[in-house]
Amino acid sequence: MQKTSSVAAASAAVGLNIHKGKSKVLRYNTACTDPITIDGEDLEDIKTFTYLGSIIDEQGGSDSDVKARIGKAKAAYLQLRNIGNSKQLSTNTKVRIFNTNVKTVLLYGAETWRTTKAIIQKIQVFINSCLRKILQIRWADTISNNVLWERTNQIPAEEEIRKKRWKWIGHTLRKAPNCVTRQALTWNPQGQRKKGRPKNTLRR
Repeated sequence: MQKTSSVAAASAAVGLNIHKGKSKVLRYNTACTDPITIDGEDLEDIKTFTYLGSIIDEQGGSDSDVKARIGKAKAAYLQLRNIGNSKQLSTNTKVRIFNTNVKTVLLYGAETWRTTKAIIQKIQVFINSCLRKILQIRWADTISNNVLWERTNQIPAEEEIRKKRWKWIGHTLRKAPNCVTRQALTWNPQGQRKKGRPKNTLRR
C-alpha cells in the first residue's frame, strides 16, 4: 500500500498519473488479500494478464501462455489450409511456409517459458500433426517421429526451444550491467523459500 502511494506520488511529481481503470493487481505467492488502492479507489484483482503478447498468471508458470500460443498457431494453420492441400506447391515450400507463418506464432516468447515434459509434449504433438497433414500422411499410417522430422527438415521442439533460450540468454548477458533485463536474469532474491522442491524456472 505504501509502495503504491509512493509510486503514485513520484509519478505525479513529473506530470504522470496512474490510470486506475487500466491498473490491475496480480498476486503471486502471497496470502494477503488486502485491497490495493490509489486515491481511495480499489484496483481490480486479476488471475492473468497479457504483456507483450505473452500471458502471465498467478502461478508464475507458462501453461496458460502455451495454451494460447497453440490456439493462435492452429488459427494461423487453418488460414493456410489451401496452401497445405495444394498439389502445385512442393513439400519444401509448404514446410517453409509452415515454419515462417505457423511455427513462429507457436514459439513466440518460448525463450522465457518454464517448460515441463507436459508442455513440450503438447507443442510437439501440434507440430507433428501439422507436418503429417503437409505430407498427407493418414492417421492410420505408421511413421516414426524421427522419419517425419527428417523428411521435413525439422528438429525436436525441445531442442529448438533450447536453442532459442540460449540465444536470448546470450543477448541478455551482453547487455549493460544496469539493464533491467540482465538484472532480472541474474537476480538472487533474499529470504527463506517455502518447504518442498522449488518449481522449475529458466535458471533451474
